[in-house]
Amino acid sequence: MKRFRQKSSHSIHRPDLRDNCVPGLVAAWALTTPAALAVTAELQELTYGELDRRANRLARDLRSRGVGPDVLVGLCVPRSADLVIGALGVWKAGGAYVPMDPAYPPERLAFMLDDAQAAVLISSSRIAGQLPATGRETVHMDAPQVASQSADVPSVNTANTAATDLAYVIYTSGSTGRPKGVEITHGSLANLVAWHRQAFSVTAADRASHVAGLGFDAAVWELWPYLAAGASVHLADEETRNSADLLRDWLVAQRITIGFVPTPLAEQLLTSSVTWPRDSALRLLLTGGDTLHHYPPADLPFDLINNYGPTECTVVATSGRVPPERSPAMLPPIGRAISNTQVYVLDEHLRPVPTGAAGEIYIGGVSVARGYHNRPDLTAERFIPNSFDPAPESRLYRTGDLARLLPDGQLAFLGRIDDQIKIRGYRIEPEEIVRALNRHADIQGSVVAAREDSPGDKRLVAYVVGNGNGDLTHTGLRDFLRDLLPDYMLPAAFVRMDAFPLTAHGKIDRAALPAPVPSNTLRDDVPDVACTPTERRVAEILGELLELEEIGLDDNFFLLGGHSLLGAQLIARLRDAFGVEIALRSLFEGPTVAALSAELDRLAGGDLAEVRQPNDLNPDRSAPSYVPQGSGMDRGL
Repeated sequence: MKRFRQKSSHSIHRPDLRDNCVPGLVAAWALTTPAALAVTAELQELTYGELDRRANRLARDLRSRGVGPDVLVGLCVPRSADLVIGALGVWKAGGAYVPMDPAYPPERLAFMLDDAQAAVLISSSRIAGQLPATGRETVHMDAPQVASQSADVPSVNTANTAATDLAYVIYTSGSTGRPKGVEITHGSLANLVAWHRQAFSVTAADRASHVAGLGFDAAVWELWPYLAAGASVHLADEETRNSADLLRDWLVAQRITIGFVPTPLAEQLLTSSVTWPRDSALRLLLTGGDTLHHYPPADLPFDLINNYGPTECTVVATSGRVPPERSPAMLPPIGRAISNTQVYVLDEHLRPVPTGAAGEIYIGGVSVARGYHNRPDLTAERFIPNSFDPAPESRLYRTGDLARLLPDGQLAFLGRIDDQIKIRGYRIEPEEIVRALNRHADIQGSVVAAREDSPGDKRLVAYVVGNGNGDLTHTGLRDFLRDLLPDYMLPAAFVRMDAFPLTAHGKIDRAALPAPVPSNTLRDDVPDVACTPTERRVAEILGELLELEEIGLDDNFFLLGGHSLLGAQLIARLRDAFGVEIALRSLFEGPTVAALSAELDRLAGGDLAEVRQPNDLNPDRSAPSYVPQGSGMDRGL
């Protein structure tokens, strides 16, 4: 097998957009190999010729609506080939797209459209009812007016795209309580694509996976390096992309050669007891988005590549192969800087720290974003002059991440220097959740923190002080927040507080915030007590897994803090305890003690009068984790 080798990135050059403009490269493949497969999504298959023609039609419609250079267009479509057609069509019209996940609450989608001042919204008629009423022009990709447009290349010539033109604006969680849009130019995107194609030897024969959520910047990375190289991109469906076991089988069955898997799912793939088939076509598994805790087993038939990079630096800033070896003193490193990108580890005076010393990561080079959309104050704060580069326009992005430079030139990631949280690959600013919580009529104040009271189980916890005007409940607060925030930002537990602990300086003492326990955690009603042997044992297992002393018959696993990764452990523990296996879909359709017990009894052909003792359980066994589309639980990367 051809193994990955990290290539030197010390040489600095500016990408030539005449040769590396991404829409121009994709269009070139449409001319030379129009019948070649470009994109698959469930039952959809799109050739390069079809992709180009449909994008041309959309571009002509957008041009008639005034879309041109640096004009932003909202792109809110289901997980399908429409995502690729829509983005390429916006570029062919000369504009920049704003990716928007249809699963986001309407209020958040409306904010993104208004903040971006999007001229047009691209969507589909089948999700029209989910979209906010904003009064702006909406183009349905399946509408007759788009299909009737000419498929000829529009008047805007993609070969003339300027490096400084915007390619896309992607929104991330904001420390000020509202999301912020990151402006990425075609020059930055072209550099990412050129590095990726060279570093991973991408050819037209490659078959790449697309797994990340549509609002996550990795979704950009999973498309354009491959479509710019004439390869094919295969979009995994919602069920597959949220289950480690299903995803592994899908990667093998689809003959994927290069795949990206967000860190939490990658860790499940690495630690699974199921071996990869030796004839797997997969040669590279890329991961990133969170801290990697495991080194790969020595018998993997492919290389594992760990990647790091904030959205503000065009997805990837550092990359490196993770060797199949275990170092108990150090987590797997995050690699070295990619081409035309400089990474510095600096102290508080912006001076390089010695090798091995901790410092903050600053990133410079072609990958650095233009800034935050319509946020000159925040842009000036985070994008600072680059004292290491004499070019007057050169800037450094201050990441807020801590790292140390290793003797071999790689970086070891050490965490954050502020309150920003990473959970299951998503970047979350607690202040955005606090701002939403404080809109509740019965809340006086709130604090949100990430807790990891059990190793590897990081979850969001909200601490709330009520104003005495109403009864706060877990379900009530979750439902309230669900109208304002994406599901991945919903706290797993709500702790009632009389007042917040303070430091000697009068600030909230986060270290003194208590762990969620039954006595301080918001619940809904007095739980009904489990009666049958099956119900009692199921309640015990849920209590052990969720670290709760009291579980009622109708308590919902997900509303008590469960998520897809814990769901995998729950399925495994129930299998060990009862000797029968609950289908994954059953957990999401009936996630209560009562429903799970009834399903276990049904599978066993009657009441399970005897169950295995707790000490017979193997808590480390894993099972697939699955989140069905529209379940409202853990829409991941």
